[in-house]
Amino acid sequence: QVQLVESGGGLVQAGGSLRLSCAASGTIFRINAMGWFRQAPGKEREFVTAVKWRGGSTLYADSVKERFAISRDNAKNTVYLQMNSLKAEDTAVYYCAADFGFSGLTRTPSRYEGWGQGTQVTVSS
Repeated sequence: QVQLVESGGGLVQAGGSLRLSCAASGTIFRINAMGWFRQAPGKEREFVTAVKWRGGSTLYADSVKERFAISRDNAKNTVYLQMNSLKAEDTAVYYCAADFGFSGLTRTPSRYEGWGQGTQVTVSS
Protein backbone atom coordinates (compact mmCIF):
# COMPACT_ATOMS: atom_id res chain seq x y z
CA GLN A 1 0.00 0.00 0.00
CA VAL A 2 1.08 3.55 -0.64
CA GLN A 3 -0.30 6.69 0.94
CA LEU A 4 -0.24 9.94 -1.01
CA VAL A 5 -0.80 13.45 0.32
CA GLU A 6 -1.15 16.42 -2.02
CA SER A 7 -0.51 20.02 -1.04
CA GLY A 8 0.14 23.40 -2.59
CA GLY A 9 -3.20 24.26 -4.13
CA GLY A 10 -4.83 27.65 -3.81
CA LEU A 11 -6.27 30.66 -5.57
CA VAL A 12 -4.19 32.36 -8.26
CA GLN A 13 -4.83 34.87 -11.00
CA ALA A 14 -4.69 33.84 -14.63
CA GLY A 15 -1.10 33.88 -15.84
CA GLY A 16 0.22 33.03 -12.40
CA SER A 17 2.02 29.97 -11.08
CA LEU A 18 1.58 27.32 -8.42
CA ARG A 19 3.62 24.32 -7.36
CA LEU A 20 1.85 21.24 -6.09
CA SER A 21 3.53 18.54 -4.03
CA CYS A 22 2.64 14.89 -3.54
CA ALA A 23 4.34 13.12 -0.66
CA ALA A 24 4.38 9.33 -0.77
CA SER A 25 4.78 6.84 2.05
CA GLY A 26 4.41 3.09 2.38
CA THR A 27 5.60 0.61 -0.27
CA ILE A 28 7.60 3.14 -2.25
CA PHE A 29 9.84 0.51 -3.84
CA ARG A 30 6.89 -0.86 -5.83
CA ILE A 31 6.11 2.42 -7.56
CA ASN A 32 6.64 2.37 -11.33
CA ALA A 33 5.37 5.87 -12.03
CA MET A 34 3.51 8.77 -10.45
CA GLY A 35 0.73 10.67 -12.13
CA TRP A 36 -1.20 13.87 -11.67
CA PHE A 37 -4.85 14.05 -12.65
CA ARG A 38 -7.48 16.75 -12.25
CA GLN A 39 -11.23 16.90 -12.03
CA ALA A 40 -13.32 19.99 -12.60
CA PRO A 41 -16.94 20.21 -11.40
CA GLY A 42 -19.25 18.20 -13.62
CA LYS A 43 -16.37 16.71 -15.60
CA GLU A 44 -14.54 13.41 -15.61
CA ARG A 45 -11.13 13.03 -14.06
CA GLU A 46 -8.52 13.76 -16.68
CA PHE A 47 -4.84 12.96 -17.03
CA VAL A 48 -2.40 15.83 -16.60
CA THR A 49 1.09 14.35 -16.48
CA ALA A 50 3.14 11.40 -15.25
CA VAL A 51 6.75 10.61 -14.46
CA LYS A 52 8.67 7.36 -14.20
CA TRP A 53 9.81 6.86 -10.61
CA ARG A 54 13.14 5.54 -11.87
CA GLY A 55 14.59 7.10 -14.97
CA GLY A 56 12.45 10.23 -14.92
CA SER A 57 10.79 10.02 -18.32
CA THR A 58 7.63 12.09 -18.54
CA LEU A 59 4.29 12.27 -20.33
CA TYR A 60 2.01 15.30 -20.61
CA ALA A 61 -1.52 16.05 -21.71
CA ASP A 62 -1.52 18.33 -24.75
CA SER A 63 -3.47 20.95 -22.80
CA VAL A 64 -0.62 21.49 -20.31
CA LYS A 65 2.48 20.95 -22.42
CA GLU A 66 4.90 23.89 -22.31
CA ARG A 67 3.12 25.23 -19.19
CA PHE A 68 3.35 22.46 -16.59
CA ALA A 69 6.37 20.48 -15.46
CA ILE A 70 6.46 17.33 -13.36
CA SER A 71 9.49 16.35 -11.33
CA ARG A 72 10.33 13.97 -8.53
CA ASP A 73 12.70 13.87 -5.60
CA ASN A 74 13.25 10.20 -4.82
CA ALA A 75 15.16 11.03 -1.64
CA LYS A 76 12.09 12.83 -0.30
CA ASN A 77 9.58 10.43 -1.90
CA THR A 78 7.86 13.46 -3.35
CA VAL A 79 6.56 14.41 -6.77
CA TYR A 80 6.02 18.01 -7.80
CA LEU A 81 3.84 19.71 -10.37
CA GLN A 82 5.02 23.17 -11.37
CA MET A 83 2.16 24.98 -13.08
CA ASN A 84 2.91 28.17 -14.99
CA SER A 85 0.81 30.45 -17.19
CA LEU A 86 -2.31 29.19 -15.46
CA LYS A 87 -5.65 29.59 -17.18
CA ALA A 88 -9.19 29.62 -15.85
CA GLU A 89 -9.74 26.21 -17.45
CA ASP A 90 -7.01 24.76 -15.22
CA THR A 91 -9.36 25.20 -12.25
CA ALA A 92 -9.95 21.76 -10.73
CA VAL A 93 -9.13 19.47 -7.86
CA TYR A 94 -5.72 17.98 -8.55
CA TYR A 95 -4.91 14.44 -7.49
CA CYS A 96 -1.76 12.36 -7.51
CA ALA A 97 -1.68 8.59 -7.80
CA ALA A 98 0.82 5.77 -8.18
CA ASP A 99 1.23 3.22 -10.97
CA PHE A 100 2.55 -0.16 -9.79
CA GLY A 101 2.70 -1.74 -13.22
CA PHE A 102 5.71 -2.80 -15.21
CA SER A 103 5.19 -1.00 -18.49
CA GLY A 104 5.50 2.51 -19.84
CA LEU A 105 3.75 5.67 -18.74
CA THR A 106 0.00 5.71 -19.14
CA ARG A 107 -2.81 8.26 -19.18
CA THR A 108 -5.38 5.70 -18.00
CA PRO A 109 -6.74 6.47 -14.50
CA SER A 110 -7.60 2.84 -13.79
CA ARG A 111 -3.88 1.97 -13.93
CA TYR A 112 -3.23 4.15 -10.92
CA GLU A 113 -3.78 3.46 -7.25
CA GLY A 114 -3.41 5.11 -3.88
CA TRP A 115 -5.19 8.31 -4.84
CA GLY A 116 -4.62 11.23 -2.53
CA GLN A 117 -7.38 13.44 -1.16
CA GLY A 118 -6.75 16.10 -3.78
CA THR A 119 -5.87 19.77 -3.60
CA GLN A 120 -8.02 22.54 -5.03
CA VAL A 121 -6.57 24.87 -7.66
CA THR A 122 -8.66 27.88 -8.58
CA VAL A 123 -7.56 30.25 -11.33
CA SER A 124 -9.40 33.55 -11.52
CA SER A 125 -9.71 35.25 -14.89
